[in-house]
Amino acid sequence: MKKHFLFFLVLSLLLTQFLAAQTVQEKIDSAAIVQIKDEGMNRSQVMEILSYLTDIYGPRLTGSPNYTKAADWARSKLATWGLHDAHLEAWGPFGRGWSLKRYYAHVVEPQVFPLLSYPRAWSPGTGGVKTTEAIYLDAKTDSALNTYSGKLKGKFVLLNEPREIKVHFEPEATREADSSLLKLANADMPQPRRRRFEPSPEEKARALVEFHKMELCHKEGALAILTIARGDGGNIFVGGASVPVHPDTPFSRRIGAYDPKAPKILPQITVAAEHYNRLVRMILKGHRVKLEINMDVDFMKADSSYNIIAEIPGTDLKDEVVMIGAHFDSWHGGTGATDNGTGSAVCMEAMRILKTLNFQPRRTIRIGLWGGEEQGLLGSRAHVKLHYGEREGSAFEPSGKITYKPVAEKFSVYFNNDNGTGKVRGVYMQGNEAARSIFRAWLKPFEQMGASTLTISNTGGTDHQAFDAIGLPGFQFI
Repeated sequence: MKKHFLFFLVLSLLLTQFLAAQTVQEKIDSAAIVQIKDEGMNRSQVMEILSYLTDIYGPRLTGSPNYTKAADWARSKLATWGLHDAHLEAWGPFGRGWSLKRYYAHVVEPQVFPLLSYPRAWSPGTGGVKTTEAIYLDAKTDSALNTYSGKLKGKFVLLNEPREIKVHFEPEATREADSSLLKLANADMPQPRRRRFEPSPEEKARALVEFHKMELCHKEGALAILTIARGDGGNIFVGGASVPVHPDTPFSRRIGAYDPKAPKILPQITVAAEHYNRLVRMILKGHRVKLEINMDVDFMKADSSYNIIAEIPGTDLKDEVVMIGAHFDSWHGGTGATDNGTGSAVCMEAMRILKTLNFQPRRTIRIGLWGGEEQGLLGSRAHVKLHYGEREGSAFEPSGKITYKPVAEKFSVYFNNDNGTGKVRGVYMQGNEAARSIFRAWLKPFEQMGASTLTISNTGGTDHQAFDAIGLPGFQFI
């Protein structure tokens, strides 16, 4: 993380060049670059910002009290630095807020040990301490599933099959290799693709069995559902609780557990793969496994969530907007550091540097820290719709005419920082070949720091897509 300064140096460079030049033929402001490097490398506050977001405020689940507290802090910090119009921009309705008040889980038979696990967001609580048997729902077909009728009431149900865990011989973290960067740089123009991955017949069959398993758990009155975590070696990736839905249901008609209209669901817990596998092995060897679990949660009204917005006003071209951003929300199983405290902290630091150096931009530079990214780019999509325009069709299958608002004509560009931590190595140009010469000139002073790869390829899954979806230039860094 100490080397993460490269991003805000590059980002600040990009911004300053938008202030001073519309064409690459104009002279790059070398003096400004020197000042940016000096401030960023010798007086950085990025780690202090990140510490507040993670150590002090921690998980920033969309719609939760922690999110609002952290958003208030970020807005106040931006205002303290002297940014203009620092405010929380409400969007929504979102649904229900959720927070975890208390949780513990133990195996109490045939021996006692803590169960490495975490509740899934928007899961209901257990209604106090519950101690009962764990049942492994070992059924790969509907006929096998029928054998569990009458056996699940009041039980903790292990829903998934165990998963093989392989030894980690390779380093847990690696930088993009020169070979992969070269492959990106040499990529062809991206081809149109279907917005949704089409599962294979085998995957469809597995999804259908999982749906029927969950249906049976609800019908029989299981006490809680336990699922195996993605990740291993100490990692527990935990997301939101699942609402049982038939695999053939269109994505546009699926509903999240945070939605007030969601049906009643059972408590849901994600268990570390190593412990989940052990429970299954114990049960398959004929041992009675008993768990003691207490999950106390709080639901609250959260009709809106918030984006954090602030800006440095421009001078003669103040109506034109250059925007940077990252998603501010996180999941609740950790402190929200890499996904995406790093991006939020770095964007805040970029704004601090520009304000501290008292640059007078021609265009307005605006920061947007987004809520609801993990639930489907909700905050950034709402911002784009509110200010710039929208495309006909649902968020899952957009199509048809784009309707723009007048200010969209003055929107210059959006830069996003997500997809991990570490050095920025270049830019995904999202099929925008015309931008190559501009980015090449901007990155030239940073070649020795490793930021030089430009690829015509797209990257997805984060907030630049909200802008890109209506034809506004939005870019994500490699």
